[in-house]
Amino acid sequence: MLREKDMNEAIELKISLPKIPDIELVALEGLQRLASYLGISEDKIGEARILATEAIINALEHAGAKEVPVDVVLTMTKKKLVIFVRDYGKGFEPDNVEEPIIEKKLGTNKKRGWGLKLMKTMSDDIIIESGQDGTKITLIKNLA
Repeated sequence: MLREKDMNEAIELKISLPKIPDIELVALEGLQRLASYLGISEDKIGEARILATEAIINALEHAGAKEVPVDVVLTMTKKKLVIFVRDYGKGFEPDNVEEPIIEKKLGTNKKRGWGLKLMKTMSDDIIIESGQDGTKITLIKNLA
C-alpha cells in the first residue's frame, strides 16, 4: 500500500517516439496509467490527453525531421502535470502562426490548424522554445 507521502511525489515518464502512425497513443497510455496510479479522476485528465496529443502530433508533423524521434516527458503529481515535448526539426516562430478563425474554416476543406490555439487555451501555462535545432514545448496543467 502506498503512503500519502509517496502519492505526492512527482512521477516521471520519459518516452522517445519514432515517426510512425498513431504513436502518440503510446504516450497517452502512459499518461492514463500515471493518472490512474495517482488516483486522478477521468474528468481531470481528459484535457491533459488533448494537450499531449496536440503537442506530440504537431512535433511529428511540423518539425520537418524525417527519422528523428520526438522526446516526451510527462511529470505528474496529484496536483499538477507537466508535459514536455521536444523535436529536433527546423523550428518555427510561434508569433508568426496565424490564429485560426472558425468562420474562415467552416466553408473550406482546411479544418486543421487548431493545435497551438488548443494548447494555449487548455493549458494553465505554455512555454515554447524554438530554433534551428528544434522546438521544445512545455505545457502545465493543474489537476487539483
